[in-house]
Amino acid sequence: MRTSRSRSKGIVAWPEGERPRERLLRLGAQSLTDAEIVAILLRIGVQGTSAVELARQIVKKFGSLRALAEVPLSALLEVKGLKGAKAAQLAAAMEMARRVSIPDGRQRVKLKSTREVADYFRSRLQGLPEEHFRALFLNRRAALLEDALLAVGSVDHARPPTRLIVARALQANASAVIVGHNHPSGAAEPSESDRLFTEDLFSALKPIGVQLLDHVIIGEETVFSFADSGIMDEIALSAAR
Repeated sequence: MRTSRSRSKGIVAWPEGERPRERLLRLGAQSLTDAEIVAILLRIGVQGTSAVELARQIVKKFGSLRALAEVPLSALLEVKGLKGAKAAQLAAAMEMARRVSIPDGRQRVKLKSTREVADYFRSRLQGLPEEHFRALFLNRRAALLEDALLAVGSVDHARPPTRLIVARALQANASAVIVGHNHPSGAAEPSESDRLFTEDLFSALKPIGVQLLDHVIIGEETVFSFADSGIMDEIALSAAR
């Protein structure tokens, strides 16, 4: 049993068989608790608190590893003892876990239907506490050339300048663009500003021969597609007049 004295000296004072890193190397990562996994990422604790104890406090504060993966960096930086490098290490690990869940970049992703687009955006945007805006740049065969995170904002608003999307489309030599963002409030219904932004982006892309195929909004449980709803057709007709 570890004493308070050994805890105050840190994990190095623990019996070797109880140290998370040594147990991982001996038994595998599956043998560790959630807090011990976080502790290995933290590497060291703070004065008077071991890495494992700090990790326990972090997991308890946010409720689970899944919840921890969804909190913004600003929330991590508010945790006592979790500053600078430690917060960056945790944020990077959580983002790695998120990216593992999406299609492998070495495999050419094709997005030929609104269902495929919705599923793709869900994997990137659902459950995030802040609004993220992403743009997908496609070639003529609907193959994904680039997936770019272009803005992160408050719970209610995150929009990149339309000129940035135009520039990225030219850089990627894209034939089409699909944009998407999440509504952390839960509702996937588009706002008036969502529609106005979509109209502006359609008009900005048209002169360079790039088609805006859709604007997708990811809610807590539902998805809204400008293409499926008919709004994209309305925007195209209006632009043709």
